[in-house]
Amino acid sequence: MARQYLLGFDVGSSSVKASLVDVDNGQMVATAFYPEKEAPIKAVKAGWAEQDPEMWWTNAKLALSKIMAEADAKGSDIKAIGISYQMHGLVCVDKQQKVLRDSIIWCDSRAVPYGEKAFKDLGSEKCLSHLLNSPGNFTAAKLAWVKENEPELFSDIYKVMLPGDYLAMKLSGEINTTISGLSEGMMWDFKEKRPAKFLFDYYGFAEDTIADIVPTFAVQSVVSKAAAEETGLAEGTPISYRAGDQPNNALSLNVFNPGEIASTAGTSGVVYGVLGDVNYDPKSRVNTFAHVNYTKELDRLGVLLCINGTGILNAWVHRNITPDLSYAEMNELAAQAPIGSDGVTISPFGNGAERVLENKEVGCQIKGINFNKHNRTHIVRAAQEGIVFSFCYGMEIMQQMGMDIKKIHAGKANMFLSPLFRDTLASTSGATIELLETDGSVGAAKGAGMGAGIYKDNVEAFSTLKRIATIEPDAAKAQQYKEAYERWKENL
Repeated sequence: MARQYLLGFDVGSSSVKASLVDVDNGQMVATAFYPEKEAPIKAVKAGWAEQDPEMWWTNAKLALSKIMAEADAKGSDIKAIGISYQMHGLVCVDKQQKVLRDSIIWCDSRAVPYGEKAFKDLGSEKCLSHLLNSPGNFTAAKLAWVKENEPELFSDIYKVMLPGDYLAMKLSGEINTTISGLSEGMMWDFKEKRPAKFLFDYYGFAEDTIADIVPTFAVQSVVSKAAAEETGLAEGTPISYRAGDQPNNALSLNVFNPGEIASTAGTSGVVYGVLGDVNYDPKSRVNTFAHVNYTKELDRLGVLLCINGTGILNAWVHRNITPDLSYAEMNELAAQAPIGSDGVTISPFGNGAERVLENKEVGCQIKGINFNKHNRTHIVRAAQEGIVFSFCYGMEIMQQMGMDIKKIHAGKANMFLSPLFRDTLASTSGATIELLETDGSVGAAKGAGMGAGIYKDNVEAFSTLKRIATIEPDAAKAQQYKEAYERWKENL
Protein backbone atom coordinates (compact mmCIF):
# COMPACT_ATOMS: atom_id res chain seq x y z
CA MET A 1 0.00 0.00 0.00
CA ALA A 2 1.37 3.40 -0.98
CA ARG A 3 2.31 5.73 1.84
CA GLN A 4 0.12 8.77 2.34
CA TYR A 5 1.54 12.20 3.01
CA LEU A 6 0.66 15.70 4.15
CA LEU A 7 2.48 18.57 2.44
CA GLY A 8 3.48 21.74 4.27
CA PHE A 9 4.91 24.94 2.79
CA ASP A 10 6.56 27.72 4.78
CA VAL A 11 6.93 30.94 2.74
CA GLY A 12 9.69 32.94 4.43
CA SER A 13 11.48 36.07 3.31
CA SER A 14 14.78 34.16 3.02
CA SER A 15 13.46 30.95 1.43
CA VAL A 16 10.42 28.75 0.84
CA LYS A 17 10.53 25.44 2.67
CA ALA A 18 8.49 22.33 1.88
CA SER A 19 8.09 19.18 3.97
CA LEU A 20 6.31 15.87 3.59
CA VAL A 21 4.83 14.28 6.72
CA ASP A 22 3.73 10.65 6.88
CA VAL A 23 0.01 10.57 7.73
CA ASP A 24 0.23 7.40 9.82
CA ASN A 25 3.24 8.04 12.04
CA GLY A 26 3.37 11.85 11.93
CA GLN A 27 7.06 11.86 11.04
CA MET A 28 8.70 14.16 8.52
CA VAL A 29 10.06 12.07 5.65
CA ALA A 30 11.54 14.75 3.36
CA THR A 31 12.25 18.46 3.52
CA ALA A 32 13.94 21.06 1.33
CA PHE A 33 14.14 24.81 0.92
CA TYR A 34 14.89 27.20 -1.95
CA PRO A 35 16.88 29.22 -2.62
CA GLU A 36 19.80 27.63 -0.81
CA LYS A 37 21.29 31.11 -0.45
CA GLU A 38 19.11 33.82 1.07
CA ALA A 39 16.41 35.15 -1.28
CA PRO A 40 16.88 38.76 -2.38
CA ILE A 41 14.91 41.60 -0.78
CA LYS A 42 14.58 44.73 -2.90
CA ALA A 43 15.25 47.99 -1.05
CA VAL A 44 14.64 50.77 -3.56
CA LYS A 45 14.75 53.34 -0.74
CA ALA A 46 15.93 53.24 2.87
CA GLY A 47 13.38 51.40 5.00
CA TRP A 48 11.72 49.71 2.03
CA ALA A 49 11.59 45.94 1.55
CA GLU A 50 9.89 44.18 -1.36
CA GLN A 51 9.86 40.74 -2.95
CA ASP A 52 8.39 39.42 -6.18
CA PRO A 53 5.61 36.94 -5.26
CA GLU A 54 6.41 34.97 -8.41
CA MET A 55 9.75 34.15 -6.76
CA TRP A 56 7.90 32.49 -3.87
CA TRP A 57 5.95 30.35 -6.33
CA THR A 58 9.09 29.37 -8.22
CA ASN A 59 10.91 28.44 -5.01
CA ALA A 60 7.89 26.50 -3.72
CA LYS A 61 7.88 24.41 -6.90
CA LEU A 62 11.62 23.75 -6.66
CA ALA A 63 11.39 22.68 -3.01
CA LEU A 64 8.36 20.50 -3.80
CA SER A 65 10.13 18.79 -6.70
CA LYS A 66 13.08 17.94 -4.47
CA ILE A 67 11.07 16.40 -1.63
CA MET A 68 8.85 14.42 -3.98
CA ALA A 69 11.95 12.91 -5.58
CA GLU A 70 13.56 12.28 -2.19
CA ALA A 71 10.47 10.44 -0.90
CA ASP A 72 9.76 8.79 -4.26
CA ALA A 73 6.23 10.12 -3.91
CA LYS A 74 3.50 10.76 -6.48
CA GLY A 75 1.06 13.65 -6.47
CA SER A 76 -1.78 11.27 -5.61
CA ASP A 77 0.05 10.27 -2.41
CA ILE A 78 -0.52 13.75 -0.93
CA LYS A 79 -3.81 14.00 0.94
CA ALA A 80 -3.77 17.65 2.04
CA ILE A 81 -1.68 20.83 1.81
CA GLY A 82 -0.98 23.44 4.50
CA ILE A 83 0.69 26.82 4.19
CA SER A 84 2.67 28.95 6.67
CA TYR A 85 3.91 32.36 5.57
CA GLN A 86 5.74 35.56 6.48
CA MET A 87 3.20 37.83 8.14
CA HIS A 88 1.93 41.33 7.26
CA GLY A 89 2.96 41.33 3.58
CA LEU A 90 0.78 42.99 0.92
CA VAL A 91 0.09 41.28 -2.42
CA CYS A 92 -2.13 43.09 -4.96
CA VAL A 93 -3.70 41.36 -7.98
CA ASP A 94 -6.08 42.35 -10.77
CA LYS A 95 -9.13 40.41 -11.99
CA GLN A 96 -6.91 38.11 -14.05
CA GLN A 97 -4.95 37.26 -10.86
CA LYS A 98 -1.95 39.10 -12.24
CA VAL A 99 0.34 40.56 -9.57
CA LEU A 100 0.34 44.34 -9.97
CA ARG A 101 3.49 45.17 -8.00
CA ASP A 102 6.12 43.53 -5.83
CA SER A 103 4.90 42.58 -2.38
CA ILE A 104 5.60 45.10 0.39
CA ILE A 105 6.82 42.65 3.03
CA TRP A 106 6.84 42.60 6.83
CA CYS A 107 10.12 44.48 7.40
CA ASP A 108 9.21 47.43 5.15
CA SER A 109 8.62 50.55 7.27
CA ARG A 110 7.21 53.05 4.72
CA ALA A 111 3.65 52.72 6.02
CA VAL A 112 4.46 53.76 9.61
CA PRO A 113 3.17 57.36 9.16
CA TYR A 114 -0.09 56.06 7.66
CA GLY A 115 -0.72 53.82 10.64
CA GLU A 116 0.25 56.51 13.13
CA LYS A 117 -2.07 59.06 11.54
CA ALA A 118 -4.99 56.60 11.58
CA PHE A 119 -4.29 55.85 15.25
CA LYS A 120 -4.33 59.57 16.06
CA ASP A 121 -7.36 60.45 13.91
CA LEU A 122 -9.52 57.47 14.89
CA GLY A 123 -8.38 57.51 18.51
CA SER A 124 -6.43 55.00 20.55
CA GLU A 125 -9.54 53.67 22.34
CA LYS A 126 -11.34 52.98 19.04
CA CYS A 127 -8.35 51.26 17.44
CA LEU A 128 -7.29 49.23 20.46
CA SER A 129 -10.79 48.09 21.42
CA HIS A 130 -11.64 47.02 17.86
CA LEU A 131 -8.28 46.01 16.30
CA LEU A 132 -6.45 45.21 19.60
CA ASN A 133 -3.47 47.09 18.13
CA SER A 134 -2.49 50.37 16.56
CA PRO A 135 -2.93 50.21 12.76
CA GLY A 136 0.87 50.55 12.83
CA ASN A 137 2.92 49.31 9.91
CA PHE A 138 0.63 46.44 9.03
CA THR A 139 -1.01 45.37 5.77
CA ALA A 140 -3.87 47.89 5.79
CA ALA A 141 -1.44 50.79 6.29
CA LYS A 142 0.71 49.46 3.44
CA LEU A 143 -2.32 49.46 1.17
CA ALA A 144 -2.98 53.09 2.23
CA TRP A 145 0.54 53.93 1.06
CA VAL A 146 -0.19 52.33 -2.33
CA LYS A 147 -3.47 54.24 -2.62
CA GLU A 148 -1.78 57.59 -2.05
CA ASN A 149 1.47 57.01 -3.93
CA GLU A 150 0.41 54.70 -6.77
CA PRO A 151 -3.21 55.73 -7.50
CA GLU A 152 -3.35 54.28 -11.03
CA LEU A 153 -2.12 50.93 -9.82
CA PHE A 154 -4.49 51.10 -6.85
CA SER A 155 -7.45 51.55 -9.20
CA ASP A 156 -6.52 48.27 -10.93
CA ILE A 157 -6.54 46.25 -7.69
CA TYR A 158 -9.18 43.52 -7.60
CA LYS A 159 -8.08 41.80 -4.38
CA VAL A 160 -5.35 42.18 -1.77
CA MET A 161 -3.80 39.17 -0.11
CA LEU A 162 -1.17 38.04 2.35
CA PRO A 163 1.78 35.95 1.09
CA GLY A 164 0.14 32.66 2.09
CA ASP A 165 -3.07 33.63 0.31
CA TYR A 166 -1.02 34.22 -2.83
CA LEU A 167 0.54 30.75 -2.74
CA ALA A 168 -2.92 29.22 -2.21
CA MET A 169 -4.18 31.22 -5.20
CA LYS A 170 -1.38 29.87 -7.39
CA LEU A 171 -2.20 26.33 -6.30
CA SER A 172 -5.97 26.61 -6.67
CA GLY A 173 -6.90 29.57 -8.84
CA GLU A 174 -9.12 30.81 -5.98
CA ILE A 175 -8.59 33.91 -3.85
CA ASN A 176 -9.43 33.62 -0.17
CA THR A 177 -8.06 34.40 3.28
CA THR A 178 -8.68 33.67 6.97
CA ILE A 179 -9.78 35.69 9.99
CA SER A 180 -6.36 35.10 11.51
CA GLY A 181 -4.77 36.54 8.37
CA LEU A 182 -7.05 39.56 8.34
CA SER A 183 -6.27 40.23 12.00
CA GLU A 184 -2.53 40.39 11.35
CA GLY A 185 -3.18 42.98 8.64
CA MET A 186 -5.37 45.10 10.98
CA MET A 187 -8.39 44.23 8.87
CA TRP A 188 -10.47 42.33 11.44
CA ASP A 189 -12.77 44.01 13.97
CA PHE A 190 -12.75 41.92 17.16
CA LYS A 191 -15.59 43.89 18.74
CA GLU A 192 -17.93 43.58 15.75
CA LYS A 193 -16.53 40.17 14.72
CA ARG A 194 -16.35 41.16 11.06
CA PRO A 195 -13.90 42.87 8.69
CA ALA A 196 -12.80 46.27 10.02
CA LYS A 197 -15.16 48.49 8.02
CA PHE A 198 -14.35 51.59 10.08
CA LEU A 199 -10.68 51.37 9.07
CA PHE A 200 -11.51 50.65 5.42
CA ASP A 201 -13.80 53.68 5.40
CA TYR A 202 -11.08 55.84 6.97
CA TYR A 203 -8.50 54.81 4.37
CA GLY A 204 -11.01 54.80 1.49
CA PHE A 205 -10.88 51.10 0.62
CA ALA A 206 -13.81 49.15 -0.73
CA GLU A 207 -14.56 46.30 1.67
CA ASP A 208 -14.71 43.80 -1.20
CA THR A 209 -11.02 44.48 -1.87
CA ILE A 210 -10.22 41.82 0.72
CA ALA A 211 -10.47 38.18 -0.24
CA ASP A 212 -13.35 35.88 0.72
CA ILE A 213 -13.00 34.50 4.25
CA VAL A 214 -12.55 30.77 4.81
CA PRO A 215 -11.89 28.89 8.09
CA THR A 216 -8.27 28.30 9.11
CA PHE A 217 -8.95 24.56 9.36
CA ALA A 218 -11.13 23.48 6.43
CA VAL A 219 -10.95 22.56 2.76
CA GLN A 220 -10.34 26.15 1.66
CA SER A 221 -9.78 25.28 -2.00
CA VAL A 222 -8.30 22.45 -4.09
CA VAL A 223 -5.38 22.14 -6.50
CA SER A 224 -6.45 23.27 -9.95
CA LYS A 225 -5.83 21.43 -13.19
CA ALA A 226 -3.34 24.10 -14.27
CA ALA A 227 -1.38 23.92 -11.00
CA ALA A 228 -1.45 20.11 -11.11
CA GLU A 229 0.17 20.18 -14.54
CA GLU A 230 2.76 22.71 -13.35
CA THR A 231 3.69 21.01 -10.06
CA GLY A 232 2.95 17.30 -10.39
CA LEU A 233 0.40 17.47 -7.59
CA ALA A 234 -2.94 15.75 -8.13
CA GLU A 235 -5.86 17.90 -9.26
CA GLY A 236 -8.41 18.20 -6.46
CA THR A 237 -5.91 17.84 -3.59
CA PRO A 238 -7.34 19.92 -0.70
CA ILE A 239 -5.61 23.03 0.61
CA SER A 240 -6.89 22.83 4.16
CA TYR A 241 -4.82 25.06 6.47
CA ARG A 242 -3.12 28.44 6.37
CA ALA A 243 -1.55 30.71 9.02
CA GLY A 244 1.12 33.36 9.50
CA ASP A 245 4.52 32.18 10.67
CA GLN A 246 4.18 33.08 14.36
CA PRO A 247 0.72 31.55 14.90
CA ASN A 248 1.91 28.58 12.85
CA ASN A 249 5.06 28.24 14.96
CA ALA A 250 2.79 28.06 18.00
CA LEU A 251 0.67 25.41 16.28
CA SER A 252 3.85 23.49 15.38
CA LEU A 253 4.70 23.40 19.10
CA ASN A 254 1.12 22.32 19.96
CA VAL A 255 0.24 25.64 21.59
CA PHE A 256 -3.55 26.05 21.42
CA ASN A 257 -4.81 26.76 24.93
CA PRO A 258 -4.89 29.87 27.16
CA GLY A 259 -1.71 30.24 29.20
CA GLU A 260 0.46 28.23 26.80
CA ILE A 261 3.48 29.99 25.31
CA ALA A 262 5.55 29.37 22.18
CA SER A 263 9.00 30.92 22.19
CA THR A 264 11.91 31.31 19.81
CA ALA A 265 15.22 33.00 20.49
CA GLY A 266 17.24 33.51 17.33
CA THR A 267 18.70 36.86 16.27
CA SER A 268 15.53 38.37 17.68
CA GLY A 269 13.29 36.65 20.19
CA VAL A 270 9.58 35.95 20.20
CA VAL A 271 7.22 35.03 22.98
CA TYR A 272 3.77 34.13 21.61
CA GLY A 273 1.09 33.35 24.17
CA VAL A 274 -2.54 32.29 23.87
CA LEU A 275 -5.19 34.42 25.59
CA GLY A 276 -8.73 33.14 26.16
CA ASP A 277 -10.45 36.53 26.34
CA VAL A 278 -10.40 39.56 24.05
CA ASN A 279 -8.01 42.09 25.59
CA TYR A 280 -5.17 44.40 24.61
CA ASP A 281 -2.24 46.27 26.10
CA PRO A 282 -3.25 49.94 26.42
CA LYS A 283 0.35 50.96 25.65
CA SER A 284 0.43 48.70 22.55
CA ARG A 285 3.74 47.12 23.62
CA VAL A 286 2.68 43.72 22.28
CA ASN A 287 0.63 42.75 19.24
CA THR A 288 -2.55 40.74 19.48
CA PHE A 289 -3.91 38.65 16.61
CA ALA A 290 -6.49 35.93 16.11
CA HIS A 291 -4.81 32.60 16.88
CA VAL A 292 -5.24 29.64 14.53
CA ASN A 293 -8.19 28.28 16.55
CA TYR A 294 -10.00 31.63 16.95
CA THR A 295 -13.56 31.65 15.66
CA LYS A 296 -16.46 34.07 16.05
CA GLU A 297 -17.71 31.76 18.79
CA LEU A 298 -14.38 30.98 20.53
CA ASP A 299 -11.94 33.68 21.62
CA ARG A 300 -8.38 32.43 21.19
CA LEU A 301 -5.93 35.27 20.72
CA GLY A 302 -2.22 35.12 20.02
CA VAL A 303 -0.32 37.80 21.96
CA LEU A 304 3.01 38.44 20.27
CA LEU A 305 6.02 39.89 22.06
CA CYS A 306 9.11 40.54 19.95
CA ILE A 307 12.51 41.45 21.41
CA ASN A 308 14.87 42.61 18.66
CA GLY A 309 18.08 42.08 20.60
CA THR A 310 18.29 38.47 21.80
CA GLY A 311 20.57 36.04 19.98
CA ILE A 312 22.26 39.00 18.32
CA LEU A 313 23.51 40.09 21.78
CA ASN A 314 24.80 36.59 22.50
CA ALA A 315 26.55 36.57 19.11
CA TRP A 316 28.08 40.00 19.82
CA VAL A 317 29.43 38.73 23.16
CA HIS A 318 30.82 35.65 21.45
CA ARG A 319 32.48 37.69 18.73
CA ASN A 320 33.93 40.38 20.99
CA ILE A 321 34.35 38.80 24.44
CA THR A 322 34.90 35.07 23.84
CA PRO A 323 36.13 34.67 20.24
CA ASP A 324 38.39 31.82 21.39
CA LEU A 325 35.46 29.68 22.58
CA SER A 326 32.67 27.74 20.91
CA TYR A 327 29.11 28.58 21.88
CA ALA A 328 28.95 25.43 24.00
CA GLU A 329 32.14 26.43 25.81
CA MET A 330 30.75 29.96 26.25
CA ASN A 331 27.66 28.47 27.92
CA GLU A 332 29.89 26.51 30.29
CA LEU A 333 31.85 29.66 31.09
CA ALA A 334 28.65 31.56 31.88
CA ALA A 335 27.59 28.88 34.34
CA GLN A 336 30.72 29.58 36.41
CA ALA A 337 29.36 32.98 37.45
CA PRO A 338 26.73 33.14 40.21
CA ILE A 339 23.03 33.87 39.64
CA GLY A 340 22.73 37.60 39.06
CA SER A 341 26.27 37.74 37.64
CA ASP A 342 27.54 39.26 40.90
CA GLY A 343 25.75 42.54 40.19
CA VAL A 344 26.49 42.91 36.45
CA THR A 345 23.36 43.57 34.36
CA ILE A 346 22.94 43.79 30.59
CA SER A 347 19.83 44.95 28.74
CA PRO A 348 19.67 43.44 25.22
CA PHE A 349 18.18 46.46 23.49
CA GLY A 350 20.92 47.28 21.00
CA ASN A 351 19.18 46.18 17.80
CA GLY A 352 16.88 49.11 17.10
CA ALA A 353 13.72 50.47 18.67
CA GLU A 354 11.91 48.01 20.93
CA ARG A 355 8.13 47.83 20.87
CA VAL A 356 8.10 46.47 24.44
CA LEU A 357 9.74 49.77 25.47
CA GLU A 358 7.06 51.79 23.62
CA ASN A 359 9.25 52.02 20.50
CA LYS A 360 12.16 53.66 22.31
CA GLU A 361 15.68 52.97 21.06
CA VAL A 362 17.70 52.86 24.28
CA GLY A 363 20.70 50.81 23.13
CA CYS A 364 22.31 47.93 24.97
CA GLN A 365 23.36 48.89 28.48
CA ILE A 366 25.98 47.11 30.58
CA LYS A 367 25.95 48.18 34.23
CA GLY A 368 27.56 47.27 37.52
CA ILE A 369 31.03 46.21 36.37
CA ASN A 370 33.71 46.39 39.08
CA PHE A 371 37.19 46.21 37.58
CA ASN A 372 38.55 44.51 40.69
CA LYS A 373 36.21 41.51 40.80
CA HIS A 374 34.43 41.01 37.47
CA ASN A 375 35.71 39.25 34.36
CA ARG A 376 34.27 37.96 31.11
CA THR A 377 32.51 35.12 32.93
CA HIS A 378 30.16 37.65 34.53
CA ILE A 379 29.55 39.46 31.23
CA VAL A 380 28.69 36.25 29.38
CA ARG A 381 26.23 35.20 32.07
CA ALA A 382 24.75 38.70 32.38
CA ALA A 383 24.05 38.70 28.64
CA GLN A 384 22.06 35.46 28.81
CA GLU A 385 20.27 36.60 31.95
CA GLY A 386 19.45 39.93 30.30
CA ILE A 387 17.83 38.16 27.36
CA VAL A 388 15.76 36.01 29.72
CA PHE A 389 14.77 39.04 31.80
CA SER A 390 13.63 40.91 28.68
CA PHE A 391 11.35 37.94 27.90
CA CYS A 392 9.99 37.99 31.45
CA TYR A 393 9.43 41.75 31.23
CA GLY A 394 7.24 41.20 28.18
CA MET A 395 5.51 38.22 29.78
CA GLU A 396 4.50 40.50 32.68
CA ILE A 397 2.57 42.58 30.14
CA MET A 398 0.84 39.41 28.97
CA GLN A 399 -0.04 38.55 32.57
CA GLN A 400 -1.51 42.04 33.03
CA MET A 401 -3.75 41.25 30.05
CA GLY A 402 -5.07 38.19 31.90
CA MET A 403 -2.73 35.43 30.71
CA ASP A 404 -1.79 32.78 33.26
CA ILE A 405 1.55 31.51 31.97
CA LYS A 406 2.23 27.92 32.97
CA LYS A 407 4.14 26.30 30.14
CA ILE A 408 6.62 27.46 27.49
CA HIS A 409 7.03 25.36 24.34
CA ALA A 410 10.19 25.84 22.29
CA GLY A 411 12.33 24.12 19.70
CA LYS A 412 15.83 23.09 20.77
CA ALA A 413 17.64 25.74 18.75
CA ASN A 414 19.51 29.03 19.10
CA MET A 415 19.42 30.34 22.71
CA PHE A 416 17.42 27.32 23.84
CA LEU A 417 20.55 25.21 23.24
CA SER A 418 22.01 26.82 26.38
CA PRO A 419 21.17 24.97 29.62
CA LEU A 420 21.82 28.18 31.55
CA PHE A 421 19.35 30.13 29.39
CA ARG A 422 16.69 27.46 29.81
CA ASP A 423 17.14 27.14 33.56
CA THR A 424 17.11 30.91 34.05
CA LEU A 425 13.93 31.30 32.00
CA ALA A 426 12.10 28.49 33.81
CA SER A 427 13.11 29.63 37.30
CA THR A 428 12.51 33.35 36.70
CA SER A 429 9.14 32.93 34.96
CA GLY A 430 7.96 30.02 37.09
CA ALA A 431 6.88 28.20 33.92
CA THR A 432 7.82 24.70 32.80
CA ILE A 433 9.72 24.59 29.49
CA GLU A 434 9.15 21.78 27.01
CA LEU A 435 11.72 21.45 24.24
CA LEU A 436 10.19 19.90 21.13
CA GLU A 437 11.42 18.79 17.72
CA THR A 438 9.47 20.42 14.90
CA ASP A 439 9.50 23.27 12.39
CA GLY A 440 7.05 25.53 10.56
CA SER A 441 6.57 23.50 7.40
CA VAL A 442 5.97 20.30 9.40
CA GLY A 443 3.44 22.19 11.52
CA ALA A 444 1.70 23.45 8.38
CA ALA A 445 1.46 19.88 7.09
CA LYS A 446 -0.13 18.68 10.34
CA GLY A 447 -2.47 21.68 10.30
CA ALA A 448 -3.56 20.52 6.85
CA GLY A 449 -4.29 17.11 8.30
CA MET A 450 -6.57 18.73 10.88
CA GLY A 451 -8.29 20.90 8.26
CA ALA A 452 -8.93 17.93 5.99
CA GLY A 453 -10.37 15.81 8.81
CA ILE A 454 -7.51 13.30 8.67
CA TYR A 455 -6.76 14.16 12.31
CA LYS A 456 -9.76 14.86 14.56
CA ASP A 457 -7.96 17.53 16.61
CA ASN A 458 -4.58 18.91 17.64
CA VAL A 459 -4.17 16.22 20.29
CA GLU A 460 -4.18 13.53 17.60
CA ALA A 461 -2.20 15.61 15.10
CA PHE A 462 0.62 16.28 17.55
CA SER A 463 0.56 13.02 19.50
CA THR A 464 3.84 12.05 17.82
CA LEU A 465 5.54 15.39 18.50
CA LYS A 466 8.95 14.47 19.91
CA ARG A 467 9.66 15.93 23.34
CA ILE A 468 13.42 16.37 23.76
CA ALA A 469 13.52 17.68 27.32
CA THR A 470 11.40 19.19 30.08
CA ILE A 471 12.86 21.92 32.30
CA GLU A 472 11.09 22.64 35.58
CA PRO A 473 11.59 25.81 37.65
CA ASP A 474 14.20 25.35 40.37
CA ALA A 475 12.34 26.31 43.56
CA ALA A 476 15.57 26.47 45.57
CA LYS A 477 16.95 29.17 43.27
CA ALA A 478 13.72 31.03 42.45
CA GLN A 479 14.30 33.78 45.02
CA GLN A 480 17.82 34.47 43.74
CA TYR A 481 16.55 34.73 40.18
CA LYS A 482 13.70 37.01 41.30
CA GLU A 483 16.14 39.34 43.05
CA ALA A 484 18.42 39.41 39.98
CA TYR A 485 15.41 40.17 37.74
CA GLU A 486 14.21 43.00 39.98
CA ARG A 487 17.71 44.52 39.97
CA TRP A 488 17.78 44.24 36.16
CA LYS A 489 14.45 46.09 35.92
CA GLU A 490 15.78 48.88 38.19
CA ASN A 491 18.66 49.38 35.74
CA LEU A 492 16.48 49.74 32.63
